[in-house]
Amino acid sequence: MNEALLRELVPAVIGVLVRRGADFAAAEDAVQEALIRALESWPEDPPRDPKGWLIAAAWHKFLDATRSESSRRDRERVVEAEPPSGPAAASDDSLWLYFLCAHPSLSPGSAVALTLRAVGGLTTRQIATAYLVPEATMAQRISRAKRQITGQPLDRPGDLGTVLRVLYLVFNEGYGGDVDLAAEAVRLTRQLAASTPEPEVAGLLALMLLHHARRASRTGPGGRLVPLAEQDRSRWDTTMIAEGVAILQAALARDRLGEYQAQAAVAALHADAPSTAETDWVQIVEWYDELLRITGSPVVRLNRAVAVGEADGPRAGLAELGQVDPGVPRYAAVQAYLLERAGELDRAAELYVEAAQAATSVPERDHLTREAARVRRLPR
Repeated sequence: MNEALLRELVPAVIGVLVRRGADFAAAEDAVQEALIRALESWPEDPPRDPKGWLIAAAWHKFLDATRSESSRRDRERVVEAEPPSGPAAASDDSLWLYFLCAHPSLSPGSAVALTLRAVGGLTTRQIATAYLVPEATMAQRISRAKRQITGQPLDRPGDLGTVLRVLYLVFNEGYGGDVDLAAEAVRLTRQLAASTPEPEVAGLLALMLLHHARRASRTGPGGRLVPLAEQDRSRWDTTMIAEGVAILQAALARDRLGEYQAQAAVAALHADAPSTAETDWVQIVEWYDELLRITGSPVVRLNRAVAVGEADGPRAGLAELGQVDPGVPRYAAVQAYLLERAGELDRAAELYVEAAQAATSVPERDHLTREAARVRRLPR
């Protein structure tokens, strides 16, 4: 059983059912039932056309459910006709489904959660972890979003900004979680960039490529996290970096700066540097200034404090950190790093432990725990 293939096919199959008249919630339910049948029958009798098999199975499940509910008899006229037989069309409905999930009737948060579930293929638990909320809370949020979109006219496109946020969340979850969706997010973003001249779409694609180019060096044996300063830069994909930089330069030339272009510019400066010490930190601070102007994000302010610490020294970084809300994720880790560079080793070790306890992933927790142990061993 190729579960990766199933995950890849799910959004396209949901998209086909919705285009044929199924409401969103009913389409997802029907596809989930078809997946159960696939898991039972495919290992011994795999179909020659997996997508076509899933479409047919899900469509029949939807018809059965529709016919069984008298309150939906008026919809039977829409869905009664059987679909044409033969291999499924090669067209990819995944990207269209992203826009469907970013429907104007949904809030951005609901649209992101629903898309991660229906298109990204993430479980409710994984989405809840990304949002730092209980799984039951996220399940309720997704259910509300599905109910809200049911019966809504689906002929209006969703918000492009929401779609981009969803794509980036899927990329990051695929990169660091237990579901590898990073390549799929790059593929969909590339497809979106080919269909619109919006520079922010190009900026997001460039950002993904520049991060993806470092993938081989980001983890060590056993999934051990390798920070940027310690990565083997000879393992970076220089072809992908060159493509990302070229896409970014073309986007910046349109003179409509957005947050993804600014983030990509920071990533490009890191990719261009032979080492951490030789990085153009002054220019990175300037790009963070632009990001802060665009977003006002406390996370951007936190990252800017790190860049200031590299450009102007740890004390300057700590002064900038004083302007950041201590409740921002990874605040303690940044403070520990800057204090270590400033020579306050005992306090730095304590903060590394504190940061490890607050970490949201096992690799990050283990990395920060090792940092605390390393600092404790340093000569005083």
